[in-house]
Amino acid sequence: MNLQESFISGSFVIKPNKIEDHRGFFSRIYCKEEFGKHNIDFQVEQVNMSFCTKKGTIRGLHFQKSPFEEAKLLRCTHGSIFDVIVDLRPKSPSYLKWFGTELSEKNNEMIFVPPGCAHGYLSLEDFTAVSYMVNTPYSPGFEGGIRYDDPIFNIKWPIEISVVSEKDQNIPNFIPA
Repeated sequence: MNLQESFISGSFVIKPNKIEDHRGFFSRIYCKEEFGKHNIDFQVEQVNMSFCTKKGTIRGLHFQKSPFEEAKLLRCTHGSIFDVIVDLRPKSPSYLKWFGTELSEKNNEMIFVPPGCAHGYLSLEDFTAVSYMVNTPYSPGFEGGIRYDDPIFNIKWPIEISVVSEKDQNIPNFIPA
């Protein structure tokens, strides 16, 4: 398992090792010991899956407010996505910066999103599935979001966005603290 820190402090792109043979492959997608070597304290409390039927579907950008900030470990299990993290931690060296990377069933890469960051993704293919582990159960009264097209962040999405939920469309522009 290879963990490479992105320029968002505490965020990692993870490349699991594949053991392949005539049956297919085996890959470890989470290892507490490996994460600990990178000072990542991540305990899985919930596992979620989302599915996008249409290419160009945006989900996010979402986060959980204090005291329920959540860390996530994501993997695209079918199709491909452009995955984005925005750092919303005022004391972080990467505050208000964004990082994006492609995750796909072909590249088998994952991303670790640290607490205090917003997260979202854009499906790059029809019928895309994403599995993600989180360290705390969802707390509806503590959800937050930033707009996918907020000019403060100027996120460079690689394809046209064609499907947005009403909830995500109604998120106001971000106002820094």
